[in-house]
Amino acid sequence: MPMFSLAPEPEVTGSITKPATPLSPRLNDEDWRRAQAALVLAVDPQGNGAPVSWDNPESGHRGSFVAAGPLFLQENRICRPFAAEVNAKGDESHLSGNSCRLGPNEWVIRDVKPSK
Repeated sequence: MPMFSLAPEPEVTGSITKPATPLSPRLNDEDWRRAQAALVLAVDPQGNGAPVSWDNPESGHRGSFVAAGPLFLQENRICRPFAAEVNAKGDESHLSGNSCRLGPNEWVIRDVKPSK
């Protein structure tokens, strides 16, 4: 015979959402898609080391990435430090972190923090 609980079910709301990006909670999914494309080009081992910019005319957000050091191995993945600038509705951030390659043209940010 099944058991039923008389305790009230917890209320589920949509108020907690996962941020679209580790760069800034102000960026939306499209901002992050554009930023990721720039990150891939900036940290690519075959790249020229120049800064790579991104922007989203719809949101007005923009930024850039640049490789900030040599490649290294972490957990059997190729990784590279980066520096980033993000301008989200006039709030400019300077960040640094590490990105690791998951596969062809796919890099993930492992850590990011404000830089000086």
